[in-house]
Amino acid sequence: MVFNPPYLPTDEAEEWNDWMEVALSGGETGREVIDPFLAVVGRVLAPGGYVLLLVSSLTGVEAVVETAAESGFSAIALHDESYPFESLTVLKLVQ
Repeated sequence: MVFNPPYLPTDEAEEWNDWMEVALSGGETGREVIDPFLAVVGRVLAPGGYVLLLVSSLTGVEAVVETAAESGFSAIALHDESYPFESLTVLKLVQ
């Protein structure tokens, strides 16, 4: 499963009412979509299946790895790419 979730931390008072903001806004922590996803995705993966998850440094990669571990996943960072305001990491999550 490949997932590029809305991952940017966004203060509710600063949210804009346009499609791009909705596509990027992960709530106050940036993990309001990621955390529930990690809690249930293991139930739909085929044996040997895995998740590729894009995570921003603004979201807290370590916090996502910890949540994934609580849901029974091991995390491997496959790729990092740095930008002026954040780094993006592709995590491979395996049960």
